[in-house]
Amino acid sequence: MSHPGNEDEGSIESPETIPGRLLDKKKLFLAIGSIGVVFGDIGTSPLYTLKECFHGTHAITASTANILGVLSLIFWSMIVVVSIKYVIFILQTDNRGEGGIFALLGLLHVRLLNTTDKKMYRVRAFLLLGGILGAGLLYGDGVITPAISVLSAIEGLEVVTKAYTPFVMPLTCIVLIVLFSLQRRGTTHIGKLFAPIMMLWFVTIGAFGILEIVREPAVFQAVNPLHAIRFFLNNGTHGIIVLGSVVLCITGCEALYADLGHFGRDAIRFSWFLFVLPALLCNYFGQGALLLQHPEMSVNPFYNIVPQILLYPMIGLATIATVIASQALISGAYSLTQQAVQLGYCPRLRIIHTSSEMQGQIYIPFVNYALMIACLAVVIGFKESGGLAGAYGIAVTGTMIITTILYFLVLIYDRKWSWWKILPLIAIFLAFDAAFFTGNFFKIADGGWFPLLVAAVIAIAMTTWKKGRDELYNKLIGSRLPLDSFLTSMQNSRMPHVPGTAVFMTLSPIGTPPTLLHHIKHNHVLHEKVILLSIISKDVPTVPAGNRIVITDLGQDFYRLEAIYGFMQKPNVPQIMKMAAQYGLVTDPMTTTYYLGRETLLTGGSSKMMRWRKTLFAFMSRNAGNPTTYFGIPANRVVELGTQIEL
Repeated sequence: MSHPGNEDEGSIESPETIPGRLLDKKKLFLAIGSIGVVFGDIGTSPLYTLKECFHGTHAITASTANILGVLSLIFWSMIVVVSIKYVIFILQTDNRGEGGIFALLGLLHVRLLNTTDKKMYRVRAFLLLGGILGAGLLYGDGVITPAISVLSAIEGLEVVTKAYTPFVMPLTCIVLIVLFSLQRRGTTHIGKLFAPIMMLWFVTIGAFGILEIVREPAVFQAVNPLHAIRFFLNNGTHGIIVLGSVVLCITGCEALYADLGHFGRDAIRFSWFLFVLPALLCNYFGQGALLLQHPEMSVNPFYNIVPQILLYPMIGLATIATVIASQALISGAYSLTQQAVQLGYCPRLRIIHTSSEMQGQIYIPFVNYALMIACLAVVIGFKESGGLAGAYGIAVTGTMIITTILYFLVLIYDRKWSWWKILPLIAIFLAFDAAFFTGNFFKIADGGWFPLLVAAVIAIAMTTWKKGRDELYNKLIGSRLPLDSFLTSMQNSRMPHVPGTAVFMTLSPIGTPPTLLHHIKHNHVLHEKVILLSIISKDVPTVPAGNRIVITDLGQDFYRLEAIYGFMQKPNVPQIMKMAAQYGLVTDPMTTTYYLGRETLLTGGSSKMMRWRKTLFAFMSRNAGNPTTYFGIPANRVVELGTQIEL
């Protein structure tokens, strides 16, 4: 059976049918909403960026030349990297409206999937590994962002009095525990407060910055890029190391790109250029103006530009803002994990939808508590925000380099840009990325090793799972009985039929599912209607409802049902059966039985996988989420049939 029509769920009217006034209002609301979600990470960077440049292990003297040089680097980094690279160019590159590393990876994977060119095959392998490493670094970012942001906010108490110093780390841990404990409730209600709070945050930090700029307007000299050039000429290698701290001003670019699908490029660009960027620049220049007058205040210039009477309210506002910034990264980790599961790079995990209206609002208990333990560990281990700065920089710059390379490949293979257009653009982007990464390279021993370790562990786990599933798939498919032969044998048999429907879930629509053969072997009966259900994941973010179901009538009341999903969608078997009924394959939920296979893996087979990877894959497979729960199948209607497989 073919699928009738391509109507998607909740179809949206075309722009031509919506009055311009309403369309503009909708974009305005999206722009305001994006302030609370998209810019939380980059918006809280002023808490620690200048502090790390002029105070700490790798700090530089707060002389007039150095202050203007660092401010010039911050200004041009935000213009070139954030404004030009991400907001103007990379936001233009979407995968069916979605952004992020996996979206770029999906665009390239589709183009290179069926290539026979060995060179292109190597490119595909390289980009897959790059995407996985980028995902690993984003998980590292998800660990470090809550830790460094909340810690930096609460360190403001030390500006009030040093007597608060012993309480900074315990208070940070308490805030983080509360933050992660509330995740199961979802962000539906609290999310409505994000935008007003972050708008207040940006207005406040911008206003405090302007007050200092008025006192020292000479700080605007930093707009001249010659100050950045002189900074490197005067400081040499030390200047490059300080660049590893300057990069903290552009954290959050990847989160900005990943949220493209939620708000759209127009809303993000509007918010950035008209609200967020001016507020951030005012605050950075305000901190710089303070240091030009009082270099001794470099210990914490962010809080030193705040009037003494407003310090406590500002610490409270900063803590709330950093929690919001952390929320964006935590939610991003959930989405990233769901995408990895759908693409076959991660075992099934329990995914809870926290909103009946927003499909993207999910909660994954395993990821939540893993992030919480890791965040608490880095806070206790590094003790202060300065110790985390090096780790943060490596995570940010590593991801930025991978994004630039993937973007370059997309322009070549997907957008078909000519080389003379691509090379100057990519050269500028890579020059900034490489310079920032080099600056952070010197900080590997001071904490930069942490995100690299996280990325390595994630990459090993993801590639092992993908390789193991591929080996298992080939093993199962290679031994499958052709479906035509099976149907012919059933036609000639006198197999008794019982009322109801049997749904046999199978990895592939090729051949006869082993669970079906085991069922016949042991039970010697067939249901009056048999459905072979395969759930197939595509390298696109979403698949429209009208294209999601493919039904084939195999004869003898056997049907093949293929459900096709994107990597940002979660399959649900009862919903699939309801959609199939709309196309003529009607079943009664009360008389439907689902048959699932459960494989016990033995590691002594002839597979080309190394023994340690087989053992790791078997461990991950044993601890993978229950398919009954993951696919939303009623537990009282499931029959599991086990088999042993040697890898």
